[in-house]
Amino acid sequence: MHFLFDLDGTLTDPKEGFVKCVRFALSKLEIECDPDIALESYIGPPLHDTFRQLCGNEKSAEIAIAHYRKRYSTTGLFENEVYDGIRECLDQILKSAKSIHVVTSKPTVFSERIIKHFELDRYFDRVFGSNLDGSLSDKTELLDHVLSSQGIPAEDAVMIGDRRFDMIGAKNHGIKALGVLWGYGSAKELKSAGASGLCVRPGEIYDQVYAN
Repeated sequence: MHFLFDLDGTLTDPKEGFVKCVRFALSKLEIECDPDIALESYIGPPLHDTFRQLCGNEKSAEIAIAHYRKRYSTTGLFENEVYDGIRECLDQILKSAKSIHVVTSKPTVFSERIIKHFELDRYFDRVFGSNLDGSLSDKTELLDHVLSSQGIPAEDAVMIGDRRFDMIGAKNHGIKALGVLWGYGSAKELKSAGASGLCVRPGEIYDQVYAN
């Protein structure tokens, strides 16, 4: 089986860095943001979509993204932590997997740095992310690129993620999709988007994949 892992909310918890960078970007545009708003709910969707919602128009969103990335590239991406149990999960999967890849809407340039910083790079064959211009940020489009470039049969792959975008992208290609509940998506969101199973802890991923 080929394993395809989302990054944010699945392998690592990016909440601190994400929230601080979003607030930094909005402050630069003098856009008021309620301190009680749950900005972590925006973890998962493409950054361009998030800032279009928060800023209200495309031009402001592009400026906000530039400010976000200025802080994120030096500080924010390290305000992050690997979820408990992930390393043990990957150790188990590594013994039987045909390949293991990161498949994330986050830009590849940042995703690779995060994976290397937290010493997870030994587990993964490749890190697939979006481009800085926003292309390949859609999970369906990105998964198409991964499958075709790596020669992976859809029926021999599983996508593991915490948001509906992961489930929908996998479903659109006939890939098995597992939802994880330690991230930022609810069981309802994941099941309604097509998850074939849900995992409460990282240690359940292996058993869910090889259950049948």
